[in-house]
Amino acid sequence: MDVPLLIARRYFSSKKKRNIISIISNISMIGVAVGTMALIIVLSVFNGLEDLVRTLYGKSDPDLLVTAVQGKSFPVDEKTLEELRRIRGVGLLTEVIEDNALLQYHDRQMVVKMKGVSENYYTQSNIDSAIVEGDHRLRRGGEPYALLGAGVQHELSIALNNRFAPLHLLYPRNTGKKTLSLNPETAFTEKTITAGGVFLIEQHIDDSYIFVPLEFAEELLNYGDRRTALEVNVGDQHDIQEVKAVIKKHLGSKFKVLDSDEQHVSLLKAIKVEKMFVFITFAFILLIASLNIFFSLSMLVIDKRKDVAILLAMGATPRDIRRIFLLEGAIVALVGAVTGLALGITICWLQQTFHIVSMGMATSVVDSYPVKMQFADIVLTGLAIIVITIAVSIRPALNAAKLDVRENL
Repeated sequence: MDVPLLIARRYFSSKKKRNIISIISNISMIGVAVGTMALIIVLSVFNGLEDLVRTLYGKSDPDLLVTAVQGKSFPVDEKTLEELRRIRGVGLLTEVIEDNALLQYHDRQMVVKMKGVSENYYTQSNIDSAIVEGDHRLRRGGEPYALLGAGVQHELSIALNNRFAPLHLLYPRNTGKKTLSLNPETAFTEKTITAGGVFLIEQHIDDSYIFVPLEFAEELLNYGDRRTALEVNVGDQHDIQEVKAVIKKHLGSKFKVLDSDEQHVSLLKAIKVEKMFVFITFAFILLIASLNIFFSLSMLVIDKRKDVAILLAMGATPRDIRRIFLLEGAIVALVGAVTGLALGITICWLQQTFHIVSMGMATSVVDSYPVKMQFADIVLTGLAIIVITIAVSIRPALNAAKLDVRENL
């Protein structure tokens, strides 16, 4: 029988405790419960946001993106492309030319990100599911069509499938001179294309991107056999990281091979940093709430001086006395933590299942706050509570072990 644990449990459930000690202990449990519940909910919301970002960009992002380490483009040939296609795990390989261009429509204009893609782009991308108007195909009846972000269409009031009012795309000519000619006819290469569809993915993409056939971008930008990126779709039965390592080894150090998270490393890193600071902030709140454990234990030590003296006279060691009050603090914190975890997990489950709390915006990409619970967050919260409990309980426990037997009998 563990005597210190038995005594600690008796002190926790005793009805003879002084009323003020009982009140402070209950406040401690409530504070720990509320802090734990809030921490679990907030961390789950950040997990949901992280997953939402991956889902949104996943509609247009490839599994792997190959880019040059230096410069914005690199030469490719059919031999290199065929070698990459033969790599085990490479399902589809899409050639990409992406650069800024000036878009004109009637008397309006704006700078856009023009992305030229090869014909198999929609086979490896889910962007066709993001089409809100028109057709996703970039070629129909042998004619090229452009796919516009919803923000671009709204900004220029572009009508779809209107061959009498096509889009004008302009790109500076590469004349080898450092200055641009003042004559627009010689300063820019210009091509026209019909708007064929509108997509809605994420605000940054919607407000700046248009998709065009690869050949159209190649002619406008005069890229020839150069590409800005190669997008790789990995087969379902293959591990993305293994395929990434093989491609990286094959291409050498002059190329970067980025997986989905690395393509948006800044955004995902920002979410993780915010999550870390939120965890630290709520850990401090938990610490402040747990200070009541320190006060309740200190008062309990004073109230139980005679009990401690009797236990020491009966042969209990100072270590046993320390354990009694450390376990008392642990029980108070454990009850509060378990209650908080149960409430937090229940609230997150209700939000995941029934979408109770909405975003409150008609233009939001999701109707309700995204929530995702992770076991690691629960473990991390539990560890934080253990550390805080030990920190606030150790001083009263040490004081109890130092009581003089003769003065308290």
